[in-house]
Amino acid sequence: MKPLPYLKLSGFYFFYFASLGAFIPYWGLYLKTQGFEPDQVGHLMAVVQGTKIIAPNVWGWLADLKGRRAGIIRLGAMLSLIMFSGATFAAGYWWLMAVMALFSFFWNAVLPQFEAATLKNLGEETHRYSQVRLWGSVGFIVSVAGLGPVFERFGMSVLPWLVLALLFGLWINSLAIPEAPPSTEESQARESIFQVLRHPAVLFLLASCFFIQASHGPYYTFYTIYLEDYGYSRSAAGQLWALGVLAEVGIFLVLHRWVPRFGAWRLLLAAMLLTTLRWAVVATMVSNPVFIVGAQTLHAASFGVYHVAAIQLIFQYFPGSLQGRGQALYSSLSFGLGGAMGSFISGYVWAGLGGPWVFGFGALLAALGIITTALGLRSSARAVL
Repeated sequence: MKPLPYLKLSGFYFFYFASLGAFIPYWGLYLKTQGFEPDQVGHLMAVVQGTKIIAPNVWGWLADLKGRRAGIIRLGAMLSLIMFSGATFAAGYWWLMAVMALFSFFWNAVLPQFEAATLKNLGEETHRYSQVRLWGSVGFIVSVAGLGPVFERFGMSVLPWLVLALLFGLWINSLAIPEAPPSTEESQARESIFQVLRHPAVLFLLASCFFIQASHGPYYTFYTIYLEDYGYSRSAAGQLWALGVLAEVGIFLVLHRWVPRFGAWRLLLAAMLLTTLRWAVVATMVSNPVFIVGAQTLHAASFGVYHVAAIQLIFQYFPGSLQGRGQALYSSLSFGLGGAMGSFISGYVWAGLGGPWVFGFGALLAALGIITTALGLRSSARAVL
């Protein structure tokens, strides 16, 4: 892999996830300081997740149709910047609802297309994807860790301007993204996406992605609250979150060697097994800090190994002109629908049964992912034979 494309691609990941690290952890707190009620905060955050289900598919279809993915990414990054600037003009409920809907429609659509562009630019070295993607995790850590002291000194009112600055960096970086040359598959007869979706291995793959992201719903929604209920300080909870992302960075450094050696399906199955173990430990051993620290390091598997393996398989099953829609389908079904449903149902489990049962529910969802992944591995082996 040539150094120049590596720097351009990794820089985009850095700014995208730095903006994510500024927005997701802190936007709810910003809204609270602006006087919004809890239900209004929930609605304004929900619209960001809702567009994640629809937007990637719309932009994936457009990118595949036009065949110029880099141009679509630049447009999406620019429109994300323009739409979010509306948050600096006013802070009314309906105004922010419109701003969040328009901003997230473009922001949530950019990443799946960039994933496709990254893999195409890597060519025959797609196993080195993790070496590029790790800079996204670095950007997230830098943003989350660095902005805390800023808010303590200047207050939450500066958040929209900081997010805007990071989105500006994202757009500037998008201008340098190289347009990958057409692949061999794109010069051949195009296969319908519905034909691809008839393959059992593809259906099992998408089901596995749905289940593992749904199992993270309790984590993203209740993990900090759960820890505080069992006596952990807010500082300790923050350190555990950071530990998870650091473990993710560590695994990204070695996955480029593991993918060719073990294969993406086997790595995906290992990720499902370790994710199930992670949520089971969190559910049953929350009072023991040693076990909780150990469980948090398994984020390396439940996100790092899973995501790299899934990206490789999506790239394999949705070739050429279907790449954009394949990445969009992966994003919307897993991070969008899976994450939303996992969070939604876990709220009822929390209210009715309590914290340990919420993470037990997450372990059950991950266990269902073990079954679908095993079936997918078996189907892929049969297809090869």
